[in-house]
Amino acid sequence: MFHHISVLPEETIKGLITNKAGIYVDCTLGGGGHSGRIASVLDTSGRIIGIDQDAAAISAASEYLKDAGCRIDIVRDNFRNLGAILQEQKVAKVDGVLFDLGVSSYQIDTPERGFSYMQDAPLDMRMDPEAALSAYVVVNTYEEEALARIFKEYGEERWAKRIAAFILETRSQKPVETTGELVDIICRAVPAAVRHGAGGHPAKRVFQAIRIEVNNELGILEKSFRTAVEYLKPGGRIAIITFHSLEDRIAKNTLREMARGCICPPQLPICVCHHKPEIRLLGKPIVAAPQELAGNSRAKSAKLRIAEKLAGGGKADAGQT
Repeated sequence: MFHHISVLPEETIKGLITNKAGIYVDCTLGGGGHSGRIASVLDTSGRIIGIDQDAAAISAASEYLKDAGCRIDIVRDNFRNLGAILQEQKVAKVDGVLFDLGVSSYQIDTPERGFSYMQDAPLDMRMDPEAALSAYVVVNTYEEEALARIFKEYGEERWAKRIAAFILETRSQKPVETTGELVDIICRAVPAAVRHGAGGHPAKRVFQAIRIEVNNELGILEKSFRTAVEYLKPGGRIAIITFHSLEDRIAKNTLREMARGCICPPQLPICVCHHKPEIRLLGKPIVAAPQELAGNSRAKSAKLRIAEKLAGGGKADAGQT
């Protein structure tokens, strides 16, 4: 059964919805939690376009949203193709776009998907089960230098080189086939003092890094955020929920750049670029309240950023950090 607890649900809907008869795009549909809340606010003339690449999510969301009071269109695709999806849906402009990034509770809690370092399962980690690249391919075919780079860049793992070396040594004897085998390698590579420290499970950062590599999670973000803003109506809003520093940095920097006016080099005495801000940042990033954290520990690292599309340029608010 597909089960996922949507984070920051009330804050997201409050910040995203500006028109109850509008069109809203949920780029990370999952089980339909956020879309269900959007639907509960919209009038019968409203519309939701839900996108997900996971067949299990599509099935669960279709069932969950079947009695929604507004129009629901569900598309199995990756949000990297947002522009093409909206064209196929014959939509020129929308009132809001939501990105709830990261891996879903369902994917983590389903052992055979291979996302969790807490359960032994085949190495997989594909959000789209039909994709060619899997965790097995990454772990067993990438060169040592490439593995170390991924662990360092995507996992911010201090022991990246040592872990990569241990993986190469192990797979020279036999392929690394399960999450349990990978966890064992990581635990052998990481010094005991670190394994038993306060930094969490020693495999956490490596698993995050492999998952990001398998699903190209960071590579598609900036372009997708810019496409979303391009399709927003003036006054429409983009809402982005991030769960770790790497994706949050991309969200923050992309939104901040689109909210800037002049982009001329600082040494120029006058503006010659005539660049106008595209969006206005709405306040500081929102984090989960203690009440939500008590019921959903996975909301601990979540940050919600919201921005509003400007009409032909205007004064931007750079209040987010």
